[in-house]
Amino acid sequence: MPKNKTHSGAKKRFRVTGSGKIMREQAGARHLLEHKSSRKTRRLASDQVLEKADVKRVKRLLGK
Repeated sequence: MPKNKTHSGAKKRFRVTGSGKIMREQAGARHLLEHKSSRKTRRLASDQVLEKADVKRVKRLLGK
């Protein structure tokens, strides 16, 4: 039986911490930052823990 492949789109978007939590980047921080406040851009820079409802699906895509 062949090995399962990791979903290449998912591996670029999510990372797993040492404790097993899945982290994601926040949307809205790529471009058009000129009109966004410094406070907003700072907050968008931080990673977020993935929502509980999505964890099972993303783990399957990552092969975990």
